[in-house]
Amino acid sequence: MNAPEPHSQAARFITHEVENQVPLLAPYDAWATDLPLREAIQREGGGWAEPDIAAYGPIAGGELMALGFTANENKPKFKPFDARGHRIDEVEFHPAYHRILQLGVQHGVPNYAWRHADKAGAHVARMAISYLHNQADQGTSCPMTMTYACVPALRHQPSLAETWLPRVISNTYDPRFIPAAQKTGVTIGMGMTEKQGGSDVRSNSTKAFRVADSGATRTDAIGGGLYELIGHKWFFSAPMSDAFLVLAQTDVGISCFLLPRFDESGARNAIRIQRLKDKLGDWSNASSEVEFQGATARRVGEEGRGVATILEMVALTRQDCMIGSASLMRQALVQAIHHTRHRSAFGKLLVQQPLMQNVLADLALESEAHTALTARVARAVDASMRNPQEAAFARIATAIGKYWVCKRAAAFVNEAQECLGGAGYVEESSLPRLYRQAPLNSIWEGSGNIQCLDVLRALTREPTSREAYFAELALAKGGHPALDAEVLRLQAELAHGEDDRTALESRSRFLVERMALALQAAILVRAGDRRVTDTFCESRLSGAHGLVFGTLTSTAPMRYLIDRAWA
Repeated sequence: MNAPEPHSQAARFITHEVENQVPLLAPYDAWATDLPLREAIQREGGGWAEPDIAAYGPIAGGELMALGFTANENKPKFKPFDARGHRIDEVEFHPAYHRILQLGVQHGVPNYAWRHADKAGAHVARMAISYLHNQADQGTSCPMTMTYACVPALRHQPSLAETWLPRVISNTYDPRFIPAAQKTGVTIGMGMTEKQGGSDVRSNSTKAFRVADSGATRTDAIGGGLYELIGHKWFFSAPMSDAFLVLAQTDVGISCFLLPRFDESGARNAIRIQRLKDKLGDWSNASSEVEFQGATARRVGEEGRGVATILEMVALTRQDCMIGSASLMRQALVQAIHHTRHRSAFGKLLVQQPLMQNVLADLALESEAHTALTARVARAVDASMRNPQEAAFARIATAIGKYWVCKRAAAFVNEAQECLGGAGYVEESSLPRLYRQAPLNSIWEGSGNIQCLDVLRALTREPTSREAYFAELALAKGGHPALDAEVLRLQAELAHGEDDRTALESRSRFLVERMALALQAAILVRAGDRRVTDTFCESRLSGAHGLVFGTLTSTAPMRYLIDRAWA
């Protein structure tokens, strides 16, 4: 009997052919393929910056995507001591993290709006750059957001601003752990919440004691007066930042301080990291618990007015929560459409299956509405320094958008995972990372209830904000019957609520949701694409929609919405 041929033996172990697989998404151009974003930026006044934004599109969809995987696979490590036992309180990051930050700072994520502050629409342009960046990595957006947002607060102390702002708005990233005075570019963090209070920052127990030898001459030269801080912060994000805006109690009341990592003598400041947070997501970024053991800081703004001072920073970080969630949903949508355009089942591509089309079109519609609202809020933020009505609109629209856009992210990303099936549950797709990240922005900088109460406060105590909101809706009057009817219902709901504040507060989530949908509809009406507008109004305002994605009517322009979403 002859021995079998060698190739026959090998054939016995061939189990299957690898076919019907989806090609890698990256690299791709995240700007050129995003028509809704490009239109929104033009519409809201940032079109002049398109060359700068467009330059970041291939980077965000290429190099940054690969770096994002690496940075999240290699979490930051806390190094409390050096090899000789000296306390150093440092956090070690993978080089990929620093490279992502370098690219983000270079292209303007934290600084573009301030570097072009003389041009209307600079914050809109910066919104687009941040939107692109965040799709690749979310953790690095945290320190860049706080660096961007600190500017209005620092301006309350002109002498501090003169020293720090040139470094804050620099397009240079320097990862070295050295005094800020030796750097051309810095990052800024924030520390507000404490164990006993959380969002109730007025219950903070950290104490600030005026340093006796910080005389008037030195105070006037540097600004704010020098203080020693003793206390703790339960959530201290990006602990390797060069300085932090923090809250602490003085004899007058809660005040805001600029706390550098190195004191004015160049020594390490007495900021003791207790541990890094073991978080659900946001893995590339470090968040910590810290104690201040006599750390020195300069007061920012009026003593006893710390909450009001730091809220100017919070207003911008809340805007960035919207940007972050909208961009997460955008990336999840891109992943879903890319997969379904290449994967076949039951005899044809998934994207050709009627029910899958409904899901994808619904997600595309949702994503476009969130992007449109986020860009409109960016325009309001941009114009608020020049236009009181836009400032009033920004005040209420930021809280509305922060609530609704961020709330929708987790369910959205989960639906996108289903479009991939089991492939959407494994890390190679990046969707598990997006899903872990999705709840963050609805929690950070004030959770949903805080935002709803903020909206009620603006409606009842700030007539100009209420007027600005309804003036925005009035610009779309006649654009769709369902929107006109919704505006009348909102006005009636608010009029009735004035008689029963408790009832209005208990229903505020429902109210803010409807306000958000009406505002999104109004923006889309003015954008002028009737197929988008009609589908949104009929599904979101007329009740012709279920409780999950993929429940559009059969007459909705599904293929159009999908193709529009990702060219």
